[in-house]
Amino acid sequence: MGLTLALPAVAASAATNSPAKAAAASAKAAIPARAAAAAPGSDWLHVSGNQIVDAAGNPVWLTGVNWFGFNASERVFHGLWSANITEITRSMSQRGINIVRVPISTQLLLEWKNGQAAAPNVNTYANPELAGLDSLEIFEYWLDLCETYGIKVLLDVHSAEADNSGHIHPVWYKGSVTPELYYQAWEWAATRWKTNDTVVAFDLKNEPHGTANDTTRAKWDNSTDIDNWKNTAEVAARRILAINPDVLILVEGNEVYPREGKTWSSPNTNPDLSPNYYYNWWGGNLRGVKDHPINLGANQDQLVYSPHDYGPLVFNQPWFDKPFDKASLTDDVWRPNWFYLHENGTAPLLIGEWGGRLGQDARQDKWMTALRDLIVENKLHQTFWVLNPNSGDTGGLLLDDWKTWDEQKYALLKPALWQHGGKFVSLDHETPLGGTGSTTGISLGQRYSDGGGEGDTAAPSVPGQPTATAVTATGATLSWAASTDNVGVTAYDVLRGGSVVATVSGTTYNATGLTASTAYTFSVRARDAAGNVSAASTGRTVTTTAGGGTGPDQGCSATYRTTTSWTGGFQAEVTVRNTGTTAGSRWTVAWTYPSGTTVGSLWNGVLTTPAVTVRNADHNGALAANASTSFGLVGSGAAATPALSCTLA
Repeated sequence: MGLTLALPAVAASAATNSPAKAAAASAKAAIPARAAAAAPGSDWLHVSGNQIVDAAGNPVWLTGVNWFGFNASERVFHGLWSANITEITRSMSQRGINIVRVPISTQLLLEWKNGQAAAPNVNTYANPELAGLDSLEIFEYWLDLCETYGIKVLLDVHSAEADNSGHIHPVWYKGSVTPELYYQAWEWAATRWKTNDTVVAFDLKNEPHGTANDTTRAKWDNSTDIDNWKNTAEVAARRILAINPDVLILVEGNEVYPREGKTWSSPNTNPDLSPNYYYNWWGGNLRGVKDHPINLGANQDQLVYSPHDYGPLVFNQPWFDKPFDKASLTDDVWRPNWFYLHENGTAPLLIGEWGGRLGQDARQDKWMTALRDLIVENKLHQTFWVLNPNSGDTGGLLLDDWKTWDEQKYALLKPALWQHGGKFVSLDHETPLGGTGSTTGISLGQRYSDGGGEGDTAAPSVPGQPTATAVTATGATLSWAASTDNVGVTAYDVLRGGSVVATVSGTTYNATGLTASTAYTFSVRARDAAGNVSAASTGRTVTTTAGGGTGPDQGCSATYRTTTSWTGGFQAEVTVRNTGTTAGSRWTVAWTYPSGTTVGSLWNGVLTTPAVTVRNADHNGALAANASTSFGLVGSGAAATPALSCTLA
């Protein structure tokens, strides 16, 4: 992300007169060659399971915002053409921003490395403290401000070149910026701030992307090819951590990943409706981690995965063209692409970009609220896109004057900012968020001291071993004894074969879509509101029956309807109805298309191939007598109306 509107003209710099030169000389004298550093090791963060923790093992919650400009041709924060850098930073801290993701370019890092930092065009009437400073000095002046106000910094290589649209280029190398120079730029940054625990994290590359049809694209596999993002991230991280083993490493996803049985050489003849690849947002596809996880060796405890996610006003993805809610988005989009990493305890997640405009599209507002709720319920780390009002497709937390906050948007974000006892929590052990004497924030030390209230670090007890009833060829009903917790259990993860398949609020779960005469092992674990997770229960092995189909008092019908078609593709809807006299809990619909016709994407159901078989999603399996539900799909090839079979159990 990073599309911007036209930039306003900047007032003539005052650095041409002698008083300003004197002020600049004074400011430069006050800033050493490197920004003033906190005591080494005092605030560095590490990873434990799916949590980020401090040196004492206390869980922390990184909740912040993006502020772009250093990545662009201006080579400095946007907004400094009119607003004051100190006031913006203080305002963020008082409003609960405990970390800022700062997009930057590899080109600018290399310029800084080579001593080529230039003075950017900043309004020094509005920012007298920046008069005469070059871009590196301004950045390090700002790091000192962040330390003063209790804010931590996440540095993000947003693009190879310093360009307002640089993020559109799919990979980390371009022109004179070679892969080796990309590594060297990160090594310089690691060296420059290795004792400054204000800079606690590096996001290695913003939104790697591209598809199989693209000449240049980012893929994810076990090769050492130049375009393999997984290998590049490992090399960059290992070179950084050899210099500073305490900095967090954020690895984003890419755009596509081959479907089961496909490879990176599989054709992508229809990039919008490809049967060979799973699509997601740029940077948002982390399916590859399941097959090829990032390996940082002895420094694995510094790894954080960082997906991006947006709403329909940024791009109208297929999953927005159907009824959706948090449950369906979790099942259809978030869990298969990245949320599974949190649920399985693989690593923490930091959603590096999410956000957008409010009040213009009901679907947009619904998506943003749903993702906000997922973040809050699971304490996922996040940096909201964006502070800048000049982000063309999302708008910002600040309005056009760069001073007034968009209160509607801030109200939506506020629950996803770390708060304790009614105050915002800093990631600094000594400095409260908002600075010394803050009335809105506390320090991390206060959060975990008697004065700040001890955090809830007690995990729930282990739930009971599941029992299985109503076992059929395709499903079973699981139930278990409840867990206990010092505060309260909020949810249970259901695991099948060690992987999370669902998260439920109660102590029962209807397993669906199983295969006849097959053994499955289920276990459950409990979660509380603080994000503590119990150990998994003893597993229960369930073997499905050999038979299946519709019972004597149950029946179902499935009606197929093509809703629209075009050359090479179509959209269809299938309505499933319980035609029996008793309620059912799970359904399956199957059919066969003519050769050359395939399903590209599907919603409100779970698809298996090569034969087209669709079972219910978790939220729409239960059907009372005469009740109906529906699912939709987008296909490629000739539109057809196939004969359907339907079972209900």
